Amino acid sequence: MGYQHSMICHTEGIHPVAPVRWRGLDGLVSVYWDAEGFCGAHAYYLSPDPRIVIFFNDVSPHIRMSNRQTDFGAHDRPMTRAVYVPAGVPVWTKFTSWHRFSHLDLHLHEDRLLRFLIPSVGASAARAILRRSVEIQDVGPIEVLARMIVDEVSNPTRHAVYAESLVGSVATALLDIPVGVGERSPSGRITQAQMNRLLSAFDARTDHRMSVAEMAETIGLSESWFTTAFRQTTGKTPLQWQLTRRIERAQSLLTETGLSVASVAVQLGFSDQAHLTKVFRQITGETPAAWRRAQRM
Repeated sequence: MGYQHSMICHTEGIHPVAPVRWRGLDGLVSVYWDAEGFCGAHAYYLSPDPRIVIFFNDVSPHIRMSNRQTDFGAHDRPMTRAVYVPAGVPVWTKFTSWHRFSHLDLHLHEDRLLRFLIPSVGASAARAILRRSVEIQDVGPIEVLARMIVDEVSNPTRHAVYAESLVGSVATALLDIPVGVGERSPSGRITQAQMNRLLSAFDARTDHRMSVAEMAETIGLSESWFTTAFRQTTGKTPLQWQLTRRIERAQSLLTETGLSVASVAVQLGFSDQAHLTKVFRQITGETPAAWRRAQRM
């Protein structure tokens, strides 16, 4: 069964003036409305999924919106022509005058949006982006893309992947994606700033262990690009580099504390003392015990 959105919606004084047109796609539903709202009309919306609303005319003089029901008259604001509402964020609207309007609603499963974003910006940045609301009045090319989606919703003429790619373009044009996030260094290497973020995150782990996916997410890159760029930058795979850092931490513990080799192994996430000894010898040429004795001489 395909994706089905489940938005809670309560409206009063808002009515469609033409049949609603909709189309279900992979991980999203596109809905086109032509409707009118009377002065004093109001509505409440809450969705467990992210959604995008694009109006095809200027509604700002006629509709006010708020994320708190009690904010009307104090902190409400004009409804803009394009809005991104993160999952779980409530929206209240109120009409200050009669208005006829048309708009496109895009209901998207969060995983679908992440699939649009992660290859370019990385998982951590993508999730942060999806938590930020967006409201813009100058829709520019977003309106052109939205009208193309409406055409495919009303009269499908191409494979569904065409409409899905249009939705992806609308999402990436509307969402708040900071310049530079996930962008690759011109040299194809990881930048020093990215390495500093990675080192900070890695050293904060008590066991000094991170999966490759977590390492890539920390600096906002896709896992595949991170792995290639990391090796080009350091000359090691992420896991080789990580083992070296863990052994360096083991050396510090062996010289600065009275911990046994077995205790050091446990603290750094090795399966047992024998595992630490094997890796330690591979990297330093000595066993932990022999290395510790040599440091004390």
